[in-house]
Amino acid sequence: MTELKAQKRSVAISMTPEERDEYLRSERVCRVASVGADGNPHVTPLWFVWDGTDVWLNSIVKSQRWVDVQRHPKIALVVDAGRDFFELHGVEIEGIVTVVGEVPREATPHAELAPIELEFARKYANSETFHVDGRHGWLRVSPTKITSWDFRKNSALRPTQ
Repeated sequence: MTELKAQKRSVAISMTPEERDEYLRSERVCRVASVGADGNPHVTPLWFVWDGTDVWLNSIVKSQRWVDVQRHPKIALVVDAGRDFFELHGVEIEGIVTVVGEVPREATPHAELAPIELEFARKYANSETFHVDGRHGWLRVSPTKITSWDFRKNSALRPTQ
């Protein structure tokens, strides 16, 4: 297992671990950056689950993203929000991808995926049942670096009344 790098910049406006966990559990879309065969970045939005340690991505196994991470398992993803500059907040995660479960995912019970699939179903389908479609597979992103920011914590950025 790779050691998680500590955040060195913007620590004063970083999220606490509790704030970060709540934020990642509540947000619905991340942007995933993988590296293409030509070395160029490939960025796509994707639904995700944060389990408090890892990010779980349910990806189409014939997607460019899937092909990219099979060749080069290092990726980055960002989850961010805010409209005005002083409202910006988010989390960036760099990590290593591991495929978990069958490819593509079928209905075979899988102990490690059971809680992830339940959380995914609750988050995106308001359901207690995860439905497989035979086109997706699970990617676990184990973070090597997590950076967060919350400009709302910087009083100098707040607009004057």
